[in-house]
Amino acid sequence: MRIRATVAAVSGALALSALAVPAAHADGHDAALDVPSAAERFGTPSAKSGFRAAAEELPVVTKVTINSGKAVAVGTTNAKNFTVSVTARHSTGIEDAFVALWHGTALTEEGLDGVLIPNEEVASCKASSATTSTCKLTFTAYPGIDLYQNSLAGTWKVSVAALSGDGSVYGNDYHTTHKVQRYSKLTVNASPEPVKKGKTVTVTGKLSRANWETGKYAGYTGQSVKLQFRKKSSSTYTTVKTIKTNSKGELKTTVKASADGYYRYSFAGTTTTPAVNAAGDFVDVK
Repeated sequence: MRIRATVAAVSGALALSALAVPAAHADGHDAALDVPSAAERFGTPSAKSGFRAAAEELPVVTKVTINSGKAVAVGTTNAKNFTVSVTARHSTGIEDAFVALWHGTALTEEGLDGVLIPNEEVASCKASSATTSTCKLTFTAYPGIDLYQNSLAGTWKVSVAALSGDGSVYGNDYHTTHKVQRYSKLTVNASPEPVKKGKTVTVTGKLSRANWETGKYAGYTGQSVKLQFRKKSSSTYTTVKTIKTNSKGELKTTVKASADGYYRYSFAGTTTTPAVNAAGDFVDVK
């Protein structure tokens, strides 16, 4: 498996040489990350509009939106597609943009362990004025391939680059950060149904999340989860109590039946795992 990646240099020149990660990952996959130079990414510069290592005016990136501002949550089997948009301005306009999400301590052979790059060689840019454009790129993250270790879940760095009409380049390896997470699932079951008023309702469930190394879902242990209830006539859930998942990610608690309504579990999420609500389970109280 080989993955290409372009990474912007903070100097604005985007002049980086090829970079390789260790040939064998912890899961046994062979992988290499190639980092093209600026010329490879944006095209060979002409004599009139070359890439400037110390340009008088560099493009200004004003906004970067990844996956509509939401974390990139990836399951066990299906690839996750998402879009990144870059808004930038320059007196000569914006011709192209580039984004890479990367994980690790540094952009070195020893420090880099994950990269997500665009599907396109060139961004789709739409000008809102003579100086400003918004450029869009699409990404596809494959569980077990791009995301080959569970330890990759969490905060990723985001490299951003923009190319102006005169060939000036803005580049920053640490422009922002974004979360890439292990997709979560949450179930609930309230019984008995129906139940007499004042009697005990037992509410069970399970919190699980994607395991990128096994390709299966596994229980998320030791996590605080809220049991919530809403009356049949209401649209708002209120928290009844908070309990923790056991060693298998399972949940179990009891409440007294008071009125017809829906019980659900609600998980607030962590850095590595997104928030999730179970679908409400209706209990008819006689």
